[in-house]
Amino acid sequence: MKYDDLIRTVQEQSRPIGRDEAERTVSAVLRTLAERLPEGLADHLAAQLPHELAGVARPADTAGAEQPRGSGERFDLTAFAGRIAWRAGITEEAALQRSAVVLNVLDAFVSPEQMTKLASTLPADIRELLPTGRAVGTES
Repeated sequence: MKYDDLIRTVQEQSRPIGRDEAERTVSAVLRTLAERLPEGLADHLAAQLPHELAGVARPADTAGAEQPRGSGERFDLTAFAGRIAWRAGITEEAALQRSAVVLNVLDAFVSPEQMTKLASTLPADIRELLPTGRAVGTES
């Protein structure tokens, strides 16, 4: 998968937004997912992403923080949307809509096994943002 293809697809499916806003949204969704997923799963997801996004999809080192790195911080859909909205500079409603788009685009590019594992670690309310069937996407 190529970075430009991913961003362009998110931009097209989230109309009307510009490229910068699409990039901010993708980054915000991936960073928030990285906080929610166990470290190993976040690392496997990052390995399937373009190098421009791989660092964003890995959990940050939170040494000294209450929640240890890689433990999969627990939060619900409201917190998920709030974090994405804050990071992307958009409303929570837009964050939810665009999160669904980003997850749909990821589904087209990431292995089915990876998406199944991702879905199994998310709470039901966030899992609702995932596509119900495999998306059709561009091969890299």
